[in-house]
Amino acid sequence: MQYRRAKQPGSSYFFTLVTHNRRSFLCEAENIALLRDSFRSVMEKHPFVIDAIVILPNHLHCIWTLPQGDAEFSTRWRLIKSWFSRRCDRKYQSNVSTSRQSKQERAIWQRRFWEHLIRDEQDFMNHADYIHYNPVRHGLVSCPKDWEYSSFYRYVQRGVYDVNWGSSQIPIFDVNVGME
Repeated sequence: MQYRRAKQPGSSYFFTLVTHNRRSFLCEAENIALLRDSFRSVMEKHPFVIDAIVILPNHLHCIWTLPQGDAEFSTRWRLIKSWFSRRCDRKYQSNVSTSRQSKQERAIWQRRFWEHLIRDEQDFMNHADYIHYNPVRHGLVSCPKDWEYSSFYRYVQRGVYDVNWGSSQIPIFDVNVGME
């Protein structure tokens, strides 16, 4: 059975990308800079809006909104992943051989990614909350405001969250929100 992605032009999507073998290296300063550069580079030719994002040591979550008439998120992810992988330090790359290829392949990312078509404003906010609370879920910090690799403070500046959101009360997430 072949997996089919839900593609609806001009929509918002939640994504999860995971490093190969869940190796933890994304939050190193040079890799954060590379990720930012890879997103900028791809966005120049294939525009989209990053509505929310969190980068964790071995995966990232984000919400994108694509331009009207455009549903090509797979192309964007392929370009971002390859841009980053070509420039990433060899110490983070694993040698991988596959049954489909006889040559050695350098792996930084898992081959696939998870996507979810955002259905409505409530679904959007549920996924944004999930994104911003994720570093706490993984025990990296005690509250979202303490994680520097997320869009949390953009949401605070816009008045969506109080700066202490997620500090004393744990958000409850529906089982259909998020994917790791």
